[in-house]
Amino acid sequence: MSNKVVIFDFDGTIADSRKTLVNIANELADEFGYNTVTEEEVLRLSHLSSQDVMLQSPIPVYKIPFLLRRVKKEFNKHIPQLQPFVGIKEVLTSLQQQGYSIGIVTSNMRSNVLDFLEKNNLNSYFDFIYSANTIFGKDKIIRKLIKQHQLSIEKTFYVGDETRDIKAAKKSHVQVVAVTWGFNSAEVLAQHHPDFLIDKPAQLSQILS
Repeated sequence: MSNKVVIFDFDGTIADSRKTLVNIANELADEFGYNTVTEEEVLRLSHLSSQDVMLQSPIPVYKIPFLLRRVKKEFNKHIPQLQPFVGIKEVLTSLQQQGYSIGIVTSNMRSNVLDFLEKNNLNSYFDFIYSANTIFGKDKIIRKLIKQHQLSIEKTFYVGDETRDIKAAKKSHVQVVAVTWGFNSAEVLAQHHPDFLIDKPAQLSQILS
């Protein structure tokens, strides 16, 4: 593995999956006893931190792990329709040419990520893919990666679209690039002080070049 590493979040960072995940959550609403979510509600939630979204959730805490497992399982059925964000393939090519090792740390299922990458001819760009057991467990995986591969903290970057990604990177002492094309708004991302805040994938190549 290269001494320069970029770790990506998956949903909302590489895969344009927000609408799909919302649709799946709405399909499971009756089963788990909550109201369906409108586009207006999704927009409102995008201005909240990941922790505040959880706190405002009408779903009992004990049900959340079961719901997340179902969402991940249902996600696989929608992979044929999912697309990467425009510009992602180009930035992956650029990073690879610059000598970066590229990986994914996600709360989605590893099998879902692999299927998506294969369908979109992106699998050749990635050196590793790790799945966190919980949505707030990414920092443990990042720290394990750093220790296992003796990575340079100064040359390791995490790229994500949510405030929980920023927190995970900060806990792991790596630099974090927050992207505004995913779930959280630019406003709330900025409030959590990422090292970089970008609006387009091409900006990532410029930052890391």
